Amino acid sequence: MPAAPTTLAPSAVVRATDDPTAAALIAAAVETMAAKGYHGTSVRDIASAAGVSVGSLYNYFGSKHDLLALILDRGLDDLVTATEDALLRAGTDPADRLRAIVGVHVGRHTAAPRESLLGNSELRSLTPHARAVVVTKRDVQQRMFDRVVADGARRGAFTTPTPVDAARFVVSACTAVATWYRADGPLGADEVTARYQEIALAAVGYLGAR
Repeated sequence: MPAAPTTLAPSAVVRATDDPTAAALIAAAVETMAAKGYHGTSVRDIASAAGVSVGSLYNYFGSKHDLLALILDRGLDDLVTATEDALLRAGTDPADRLRAIVGVHVGRHTAAPRESLLGNSELRSLTPHARAVVVTKRDVQQRMFDRVVADGARRGAFTTPTPVDAARFVVSACTAVATWYRADGPLGADEVTARYQEIALAAVGYLGAR
């Protein structure tokens, strides 16, 4: 018999349409892998945290690896979709567009730091095929930043002489928020997001409205 399940924190990658047992397993995988690392987490650890048998895990997911792949895949799907939506609503001003996508990127990493941490630290644990899928989606996210910064530079709103490098810098900095942000820390998520929006604009050489 599995151990009584611990109280699992909700996971951003659980869907309302997920079967309850599958949802519990996904949330348990996020919690245990974020705490112990992928290789330090056993299938039994995940099943125990979810309050189900090891056999139940295999009924829903082919392996521990498949759970990790799903977590990373869903996380990037959500991030890309939210970023695309933000761009559609942001209008044409380059500064507004950069603020919008930085807001989404930082917001997602503060709202789901465990999932984000897994995405950053455990990509190497995926098989080549699964890793290629995730990397492709990560590249889609990066290209949105590349286009926004390049467009701003072409229009004279951003003065950076190296827009590609600046865009990479911004994404890397925003992603790294997940490594240090704590909901009970001195800075709230909105304050962190606002700070990073201004840091991003400084990084691309925005001189302000003219």
